[in-house]
Amino acid sequence: MQNILTVKSLTKKFEDFTAVKGISFDVKTGSIFAFLGPNGAGKSTTIKMLTTVLKPTSGEIWINGFNALKEQDNARASFGIVFQDHSLDEELTAYENMVYHSVIYKVPRKERENRIRQALEIVGLWDRRKDFVKKYSGGMKRRLEIARALVHYPKILFLDEPTVGLDPQTRKSIWTHIKNLNEERGMTIFLTTHYMDEAEEVADEIAIIDHGKIIESGTLEKIKTNNETESLEEAFLKLTGRDIRDENGSAGSKTRFMRGKGRRGRI
Repeated sequence: MQNILTVKSLTKKFEDFTAVKGISFDVKTGSIFAFLGPNGAGKSTTIKMLTTVLKPTSGEIWINGFNALKEQDNARASFGIVFQDHSLDEELTAYENMVYHSVIYKVPRKERENRIRQALEIVGLWDRRKDFVKKYSGGMKRRLEIARALVHYPKILFLDEPTVGLDPQTRKSIWTHIKNLNEERGMTIFLTTHYMDEAEEVADEIAIIDHGKIIESGTLEKIKTNNETESLEEAFLKLTGRDIRDENGSAGSKTRFMRGKGRRGRI
């Protein structure tokens, strides 16, 4: 299986602070890859570099065979992205948001209607296309963002905490749509999440980053075996510690994570 994404010695420095320290990894075409880490570990900085929002200090990024640093337009055309924070124009309808995105990504005019319909039908929003986004629930907005990211037919979809803050029913619905994209269309999924059960359930491979370095990677079974644990959450805590992190990665007081059905906390 070929790699849709290859990262080599990727580094990002901010003055005297190094946020990402020479990380390397591959993502196989058609796989679901989970990229995990506590607050301040370097996840967000890495995602911004992979999606050409932030320029690396050094290293290489190859997306769909294109050098993302030298062939940015081709690399950007190869991926879709759903950011953690909502980025829709709420004063427009769902359909108008889709048209705007189609124009930005240079979807041919004669194909826009069909592509928009397909994408909205995938997430169950075609019948609500004329509604203003400001009337949408949080789950509907997230589904619309996923649809928007699909309209230019990306090879890989980046999802930055796609279900954060959503209720369990909406989380399940969104993951059903995402898994269908992966299984039926062969779309590669690159996700970050703080919900360990999500990564445990859907990811083919997992990489855990902390203090700017990848400290563990592989399949779920490999990570559990390497760390002599029975769950990904236990392995994660063993590798990264139990101290609460702030957004800069500084450790604070210790915490006890809730166990049991429906009680997995964010890390």
